[in-house]
Amino acid sequence: MNLDLFDEAASRQPPRAEQIGPQTVVLRAFALPFVDALLPPLRAVLKAAPFRRMTTPGGQSMSVALSNCGTLGWTTDAHGYRYTGLDPLTGQPWPDLPESFLRLGAEAAAQAGFADFRADACLINRYVPGARMSLHQDRDEQDFDAPIVSVSLGLPAMFQMGGLQRSDRPLRVPLLHGDVLVWGGVDRLRFHGVLPLREGHHPVMGPQRINLTLRKAG
Repeated sequence: MNLDLFDEAASRQPPRAEQIGPQTVVLRAFALPFVDALLPPLRAVLKAAPFRRMTTPGGQSMSVALSNCGTLGWTTDAHGYRYTGLDPLTGQPWPDLPESFLRLGAEAAAQAGFADFRADACLINRYVPGARMSLHQDRDEQDFDAPIVSVSLGLPAMFQMGGLQRSDRPLRVPLLHGDVLVWGGVDRLRFHGVLPLREGHHPVMGPQRINLTLRKAG
């Protein structure tokens, strides 16, 4: 991974909120002030729990590589989708959730109208050109009252935010470096996904997109 830091001041835009659902908000550029505090602990997490491409219960290899940090980590294999307390690759507990991740998650959730959010899990997804995420619901968590906080770093992505039925036509939402998407409440179980990532090179993150998805899983 190329996680060298560069000065982003010239490219930063003032944060703004875009309401794309009753309880779904895109916080544009919200994470930019946090980037310097996010990347060093992100490196440490990935050193302890490296990215890997997991296999779905149907036997398909995911195009997105993933890792986790927090009390629980999301995994998938022939036995199904679930959260585990141990990294199946190492047999060790997942790395602790960095304080900078927790702070960003809490502040973004509060800005979107969800007070007192404290994540216990962070799914870290790595997209390279061509990688995608099909439409799905986040329903492996025990607590649907808490929102999902999704942080975009690196290359731009075209996010799809659908409805409560898979057949609902999704809204296409471009997500840029530093954007944070928050959804919960009546929108908590909306289908969502990411279209195939386009080729590119980000000055901070290199030829990839890193997505931090903070959740209350337990």
